[in-house]
Amino acid sequence: MSHCRVSDARVRVTLVLCRCELVLEVSDPDRDRLPLPRRPGLDEEGGRGLALVDALADAWGHRQGPYTKTVWARFTLPLPETPHVLDHP
Repeated sequence: MSHCRVSDARVRVTLVLCRCELVLEVSDPDRDRLPLPRRPGLDEEGGRGLALVDALADAWGHRQGPYTKTVWARFTLPLPETPHVLDHP
């Protein structure tokens, strides 16, 4: 997997789970290179990440900080079934 075109960059991945929603954030120091979905050729190795995010996430976007860019995606998770109660003797 490739992310960020800055040499020796620190990439931070954050996952936040809140009830039935998962938010994934990927931050890197390449703040001026904003995410742009594209259509790679069949022989290209990269360029499909945002297409996958767009297909799987309920919403996604990006924000710029003073020194970083963060790409985020929000996923709605299915509600859990009725909790199972264990009978203890």
